[in-house]
Amino acid sequence: MKIQNYLDILPTYFDSDTAKGVAGRVLIGKDDGANNFCMRIFELSKDGYSPRHSHEWEHEIFICSGKGAVFNNGEWLNVESGYSIFVPSNEEHQLKNTSDDPFVFVCIIPSGAPEM
Repeated sequence: MKIQNYLDILPTYFDSDTAKGVAGRVLIGKDDGANNFCMRIFELSKDGYSPRHSHEWEHEIFICSGKGAVFNNGEWLNVESGYSIFVPSNEEHQLKNTSDDPFVFVCIIPSGAPEM
């Protein structure tokens, strides 16, 4: 069993043309013996965004805090703390922070996909 505060995990930072103001952490992954899924948490700073992309695996997202928007089928949909998002395989998607506060979400992907 692993029990840990996510803030004790060193983040990986992304800050480029495709992803801005993103801190990502692997909460539970292959190094923990997780054979089926990987759980990650991302924090998007003010004006931060993930890359717009698609991939062959599905994933599930839960918004922990803040307000943001998710790109879905050519439009931006507002989301906030308490919302869940299911992203089917091969669907283009992107998340962005739309507030001054951090936008924090958990993302679960299948094992075998890049963890970070």
